[in-house]
Amino acid sequence: MVYKKITMNQNKKIALVAHDNKKRDLLEWAEFNRILLAHHDIYATGTTGTILESNLGLTVHKLQSGPLGGDQQIGAKIVDNEIDFLIFFWDPLEPMPHDPDVKALLRMAVVWNIPIACNRSSADFMISSPLMDGEYERLIQDYEDYRARKVG
Repeated sequence: MVYKKITMNQNKKIALVAHDNKKRDLLEWAEFNRILLAHHDIYATGTTGTILESNLGLTVHKLQSGPLGGDQQIGAKIVDNEIDFLIFFWDPLEPMPHDPDVKALLRMAVVWNIPIACNRSSADFMISSPLMDGEYERLIQDYEDYRARKVG
């Protein structure tokens, strides 16, 4: 398998997403880590972005609400190398009407090998990692052979 490197800059592009029952948890986590988040570019879906921006006093690039396409927007930004890091506090006990979008978002994060935190403890470990404060070269599979394959 052939890999290529994609460099994440010192200032990461971080997507923050939370289901309704987890918005309070994400806000508390973000308030606790405000200083660490302040020098990164923050992206968020709909209501989560509005809540974070008003409470943290940081600029948040707000996208659509998750069920209205925000999860897919974040996924597209991952594919386009516009998101380096995904923190997604999702609720495992609530059925989600946009569950296919959530699965697609998580799939894109894995395909493009970006760090994913789905709960507070994994987010704590990742945000406090020494890798957050410098450049990092992540390896992704080189998909050129896949794109060039003959179909039909």
